[in-house]
Amino acid sequence: MKNPELKAWCDYPEVDLPHAKDGPLSGLVLAVKDIFQVAGYPNGWGQPTRLAEAAPDTETQSVVQKMLDAGIEVKGKSQCEELCFSLTGVNQHYGAPMNGAALDRVTGGSSSGSVSLVSNGIVDVATGSDTGGSVRAPASYCGLIGLRTTHGRISLDRTMPLAKSFDCFGWFAKDAETYAKVGDVVLDDDVSSTPLRRFLGCPDLDALLLGDAEYMAYAPAAERVENTYDAEREFVPLPFDIMDAYWAFRKCQAYESWQSLGDWITTRKPDLGPGIRDRFEFGRGITHAEFEKQSGIRLAIRQKLDDMLGDDGVLVFPTVPSAAPLKSENEDTLQAFREQALQLLCLSGVSGLPQITLPLAEVYDAPMGVSLLGPRGSDKRLIKMAQDILA
Repeated sequence: MKNPELKAWCDYPEVDLPHAKDGPLSGLVLAVKDIFQVAGYPNGWGQPTRLAEAAPDTETQSVVQKMLDAGIEVKGKSQCEELCFSLTGVNQHYGAPMNGAALDRVTGGSSSGSVSLVSNGIVDVATGSDTGGSVRAPASYCGLIGLRTTHGRISLDRTMPLAKSFDCFGWFAKDAETYAKVGDVVLDDDVSSTPLRRFLGCPDLDALLLGDAEYMAYAPAAERVENTYDAEREFVPLPFDIMDAYWAFRKCQAYESWQSLGDWITTRKPDLGPGIRDRFEFGRGITHAEFEKQSGIRLAIRQKLDDMLGDDGVLVFPTVPSAAPLKSENEDTLQAFREQALQLLCLSGVSGLPQITLPLAEVYDAPMGVSLLGPRGSDKRLIKMAQDILA
């Protein structure tokens, strides 16, 4: 296995995948999260029972293929958390990948191997997926850029499904120029070219930071966004109860996850980690009537966020409540942190709006991200903002 100390690669034989020799991504090296099919590699989903039944794939996921056609070189598949139903980055079967920006802290998940490989400088780019926060949280924890794309904008063919109305393709990179190069390959142009220059802040969201140290780190980082454009944030109340958004997210995601993988879990009886098992059992117990009720709440929140942002608004807020949790934290502490983090992360998932996290803050000698939530379909404009702000 390559770089075994990182616990980030899947232990698969390396495959020599054809790629363009001259293209916009030539010279860059890619790791692919182990939920996307890549010809010649198995697709193990971070779960040994699944891996045992997974023959090498004969086709490559379409967006990964676009990147190959643009010249990127695939070096292998990266480890992920079991069935992607976690945010911590610890897989009971394969271990916890190393956070290159804070060695004593977790990477976050479920795109744990991908974010580890980029943060440790082993690859230039790595793919991730974001259902509940699995691009944004690990990017924040490891000091990287991570975009949760507008839901449905990028294809998820030949990809392990978790919760279909939440699942999104994403990727990691250390610098904005590399991030933008990938964005130009995998994203079509935004339908609108309206500049995003109306900045909003929300005290309800800022209050989800863990404490004073986090706020003192976040405040100047958020101001850097405004200062880049010589603008000021307008502070507004959130037009709904954040706990309504949180529970709509939790229940709809869990219900859909059981619909996607419940039959496989029931039939194969895999050895799932305690948190993973509990979350699937939670989804198993949600009725279709409750799912429909929460979907209605979700739709109302989506409309309120669309109205709030209009076609030029950007909501600036903390990506997660603090730096990555320490590896030494107990399970109860990690779970409490996860629940608070999801209150921040759920907005993009509930609404389907794009959100990019930028490595602008630091607390306890570790990275902490600042997020920009933009109007539907503003993905490439958010990436351009990242280039402006990080220049």
